[in-house]
Amino acid sequence: MNTRITISALTCLVFLVLPWQATAQNFYKKNGGIYDSWQICRTRPDGVDGYFQITEKGFRPIIMFESSASNSSSAYRLGKEFQTRYSDFYQRAEQIFFFARNQITFTQDLEQFGYREFAQNADEMAREIEKGRARGDCEDYVILLATLYKAAGYRTAIILIPGHTAVLVYLPGYKKANVSLKFKGKSGWVWVEATGRNNPLGWYPETAMQEEALAYEIERIEDLSPQAEPTGEIAQVKVKKKSLTILPFLSVIPIMWIVPMISRIFIGLVRRGR
Repeated sequence: MNTRITISALTCLVFLVLPWQATAQNFYKKNGGIYDSWQICRTRPDGVDGYFQITEKGFRPIIMFESSASNSSSAYRLGKEFQTRYSDFYQRAEQIFFFARNQITFTQDLEQFGYREFAQNADEMAREIEKGRARGDCEDYVILLATLYKAAGYRTAIILIPGHTAVLVYLPGYKKANVSLKFKGKSGWVWVEATGRNNPLGWYPETAMQEEALAYEIERIEDLSPQAEPTGEIAQVKVKKKSLTILPFLSVIPIMWIVPMISRIFIGLVRRGR
């Protein structure tokens, strides 16, 4: 279910260092976009075939289902391993967060792939982490983290805000979060922002309740079947090798701001004392 909530845009600075390499999966050019074997457009979040399926009725992060259910592989297994390894609910959540935060280098899509948008699925990110060369921008962190948290037994949601996306995880009683969110009638949701190397789990920006956002809780793992014969011209997606200076952290998803949502809920803030 999609829900409208109130949140603000984030801006941060990152340093980018990118290698040349070809991606492992075959991609296909169609209608000006790059599609994968599931016929999901990796270069566009909107539309019924976009990786976040942003439509007039809401959004659904369909790309997550490329790495779950019958498609479960590296990332989902990794989430299950965290669940087995760390019995403590809070420690497990922290270890998943640190894993993504410390193993991925923030890299803008345009500089890495040559496309303004290019989403990677959770298994692709997990395999790149195994090779020690994982790079991605906000949606790549989010897709991986949401998959790991869901596999490890947590209530998990993806949130879209102007120019950014993040994860919400239900961690009632987690004292290290500077803010506790009330979402869908439940207090105890924390903001998961792994794109900054110094961010702790539960770090939440002071201005984060000033603009609207769309949120989607991953309540059910859906089965997604790859297409036997994807249509379109085969395209090789490569990663650029280039060192860059500091750039602003922004990922544009403009269409979400014309989406009329049906429901509205109250999001409460509880600021924790230090």
